[in-house]
Amino acid sequence: MKTADELKAFYDSRLRSDMQQLQQQRRQLVQKSMLAAGILAATGLVIGGIAVWQGAEPIVLVLFLIGGLIGGGIFFAAAGRKYKQAFKQKIIGGLVRFIEPGLDYQPEGFIDQQTFEAAGLFHQHIDRYGGEDLVTGIVGKTQMAFSEVHAEYKTTTRTSKGHTQTHWHTIFKGLFFAADFNKHFRGRTIVLPDTAEKLFGGLGRMLQSWNIARADLVKLEDPEFEREFAVYGDDQIESRYILSTSLMQRILDFQKKAGVKISLSFVGSTMYAAVPLARDLFEPPYFSTPDSIDRIEDYYRDLMLAVGIVDDLNLNTRIWSKE
Repeated sequence: MKTADELKAFYDSRLRSDMQQLQQQRRQLVQKSMLAAGILAATGLVIGGIAVWQGAEPIVLVLFLIGGLIGGGIFFAAAGRKYKQAFKQKIIGGLVRFIEPGLDYQPEGFIDQQTFEAAGLFHQHIDRYGGEDLVTGIVGKTQMAFSEVHAEYKTTTRTSKGHTQTHWHTIFKGLFFAADFNKHFRGRTIVLPDTAEKLFGGLGRMLQSWNIARADLVKLEDPEFEREFAVYGDDQIESRYILSTSLMQRILDFQKKAGVKISLSFVGSTMYAAVPLARDLFEPPYFSTPDSIDRIEDYYRDLMLAVGIVDDLNLNTRIWSKE
């Protein structure tokens, strides 16, 4: 991990000028959007006023005003995409290469749905899937990739009047990570947050063992790890072999660092990790200045949360060889 002085030097030498240019672009975006909204709203008021004067209902005036404001919002969204793209390419892309020169950053890319489903962490059928901020490459000896991902399923209901309503529900939203584990697994090992045992104690463990959607519940010898996670595996011996004492401690430490309940799996020869997040990580500011080392440090910490998984879980230590 780079030091604070190294990050500050990189900011001063490489990012500050880009941030200042983006600050000017951001101001122009806000000003033009406000001007467009004002013009459209004023035009709507004039047209609506004429319509009311000619006998239309007063509500028409409000509708024209709202239409003008919506038009301004559409203009802002269209112009904002160009600013967002420039910000991510220059600032986030620059930080990614600063962390690890060999990494590739694609602002509009994301882990594909097939890879996400291969992890076996979520069984709910996916009806809508997307993401952004894909980072791929090699860290040390480990091939890895991560991105933000949002997977959803839908339900439909009928109102009392017979109208159909569609409701979208989040399966997972956050950071999704995949890395080569340098070993081919015969079975699948799934590590999920343990909520049942925390709620119901011993009964919760019994309920976990009845989870017919999962493989067998794996009993481990680490009480702290078992309080935090429920482990399911097709091969009990292999699952215990993968989840060594040191790896279980590293997973516990990483969860504390992330500050959220994480999920992991070991499938094929890949380790997957899902870190749920309520916020988007690498979005540019629109209504506040981006020209700040503090903001750069925030982006850097978020990137290191993902890139650092390789070191946090000691993936570069090749204790196995692939078959």
